[in-house]
Amino acid sequence: MCVGFPGRITAIDENGVAVVEIAGVKREVNLGLLGDTVGIGDYVVSHVGFAIQKIEKAEAEASLKILETLLREEQP
Repeated sequence: MCVGFPGRITAIDENGVAVVEIAGVKREVNLGLLGDTVGIGDYVVSHVGFAIQKIEKAEAEASLKILETLLREEQP
């Protein structure tokens, strides 16, 4: 099973590769599957290095709250 959390696009280069931030961690993802439908500030779900879905900010924030809760519970 794969669990995807949304990340906010913070930068996009000329090749369609974005920097996406999830809970303070930045990763590069390819935007090729979404074309020009996303931009800086948008939230996307990514899998194996590709952004696969754009999601609304409210939905992203709800998912990120769940992630924060899980991370807090993991701390000793």
